[in-house]
Amino acid sequence: MKRVLAGLLSSVMIMSLLAGCGGSAPQEPAKQEPAKQEAAKEPAKEPAKTTDGAKKKYAFIFKNAGNPYGEKQMEGFKTAIEELGGEAILKAPDQPTAEAQIQMIEELIAQKVAAIAITGNDPDALQPALKKAMDAGIKVLSADSAVNAQSRMVHVNQADPERIGRVEVQAAAEMIGGKGEIAVLSATSQATNQNTWIEWMKKELEDPKYKDVKLVKVAYGDDLRDKSVSETEALLKSFPNLKAIIAPTTVGIAAAGKVITDKNLKGKVMVTGLGLPSEMAEYIESGVCPWMYLWNPIDVGYLTGYAADALVKGTISGKVGDKFKAGRLGDKEVVKDGDGTQIMLGDPFKFDAKNIGEWKKVY
Repeated sequence: MKRVLAGLLSSVMIMSLLAGCGGSAPQEPAKQEPAKQEAAKEPAKEPAKTTDGAKKKYAFIFKNAGNPYGEKQMEGFKTAIEELGGEAILKAPDQPTAEAQIQMIEELIAQKVAAIAITGNDPDALQPALKKAMDAGIKVLSADSAVNAQSRMVHVNQADPERIGRVEVQAAAEMIGGKGEIAVLSATSQATNQNTWIEWMKKELEDPKYKDVKLVKVAYGDDLRDKSVSETEALLKSFPNLKAIIAPTTVGIAAAGKVITDKNLKGKVMVTGLGLPSEMAEYIESGVCPWMYLWNPIDVGYLTGYAADALVKGTISGKVGDKFKAGRLGDKEVVKDGDGTQIMLGDPFKFDAKNIGEWKKVY
């Protein structure tokens, strides 16, 4: 942890550890100065080059274009690859579909890239294309939203899925005084990370202490702003007694915050979930969203870049117990993840009125 605390932007994001799967929300971190973190980069690494001296190419495919969270993730990936002396190729389709990602995978296979990292729009539909990439000698890993274990060598996970799901329910329940109707505004219905978090939300709600809290619907905004706004409005219309909306997606939570603000429902319908500080600051400061959570998407991408390079160099193969150095994030280890393996970034961090003013300037 001490190595992590010395990191660029991740330092404070990981300092706030959740107390446990069913415990209380994270505590406040020691105050840091974001501007000073810019100088925390490590010296340039030995260049990642091919046998003919050209830079190796590492690709990252996000779910869809125009997504601020995805843009930060790709920024972190690019930073890592450039630190390592490679060339980063960043791609994102106009629409969050598996078909669009498959086309991009085919293009990258033809370019003979060294590695492909992907935030999957579907856990299974990408398998033929990703297996084709691996058969061609390309190292494949997923990040943030996993593809199935047969489609990748390892997955980079932003935080413990159980802790994410449980803490969001804990937050919503506290905001509404432990009684009332709640809804979830998710991204796409195929997003593995979203679905896993929602399953843990439902498990948390099985605790008798939530007997007066009712989950009335899980809606899907497909990580598109306009659709997320429409889905929020539909929830309010269908459930006039709704007390809280949990949006475990940065696009969804910002859309929900706007709708609740525009309809003057502050204090009547609470908003929480996972959001970008820069986008959610006004809603946290106004009280529409008393608090929310997130990790640092820049660090998710950064860790993915170092993991991709470790796979290409053969430092790791994706097996449980493999270890490597992830730049300013320190030592990382491959652990079990269902049928496959994963590399964990850290725990979610709580943003509220006391710290949002500082972090809205960071990302």
